Amino acid sequence: MKLEGKVALVTGSSQGIGQGIVLRLAQEGAKVVINYRSHPEGAEETLEKVKAIGGNCYVAKCYAAECPNESSNPQGYTVQADLGNVAEIRQLIAESIAHFGQLDILVNNAGIEKHAPFWEVSEADYDAVMNVNLKGVFFATQAMVQHLKDTQRPGKIINISSVHEELPFPNFTAYCASKGGMRMLTRNLAIELAPLGITVNNVAPGAIETPINTQLLNNPEKLGALLHNIPLGRLGQPQDVASLVAFLASGEASYITGSTIVVDGGLLWNYQEQ
Repeated sequence: MKLEGKVALVTGSSQGIGQGIVLRLAQEGAKVVINYRSHPEGAEETLEKVKAIGGNCYVAKCYAAECPNESSNPQGYTVQADLGNVAEIRQLIAESIAHFGQLDILVNNAGIEKHAPFWEVSEADYDAVMNVNLKGVFFATQAMVQHLKDTQRPGKIINISSVHEELPFPNFTAYCASKGGMRMLTRNLAIELAPLGITVNNVAPGAIETPINTQLLNNPEKLGALLHNIPLGRLGQPQDVASLVAFLASGEASYITGSTIVVDGGLLWNYQEQ
């Protein structure tokens, strides 16, 4: 197994792409930290699937006073963290390290989007998107790097970006701006952190079949128009993204840093507004 002896934290991993990444990393032998903000039932589902694989799991939150006794569940520790809150981010990293003794891999997967014409975007919605999608990534990565630097160990940072770091997406301007910022953050940190043995890469999914796309999946006209733009003729699955993350997290990708790798069935270079 490629990740035996490694510990990975995947933010926003109670469902969808994040859950798929957790399961694939566990299959590769990693111990995994599941983070969620508002879906404890999803985190428990992910935990049960990890247990079925045979992995060890820690489901993280930022309120130590509410945490159950660890000994009551040696495989799980079910709590939460909001990636839009820097204090909770730092506590999430600290609790993950305290539980497993180390972190080797950080997957910045948590993200949100808000739909609105540009001229109607509220400050609250703009801040919500930027806080989770960019500021959260910035400070989660910072806390991870501080740990790796203090322990003089190499590490892997993998950001789940989007084709919309490149591709315009009308009515989602804040989201696109956050992903464009993530692209530059990745490139800059790849250079700055390389002397520490830390690689930083983006995975940019296209249209992936996840719960967030339920409305699209139930609209045959919109789904058909989207599939028309995807040369491979299908939506991606969480495992399509997770397989690439597992590769980037492994030693096989030790010479890859500062890159965005697109997982979109060809959508990016074939997209046309209808």
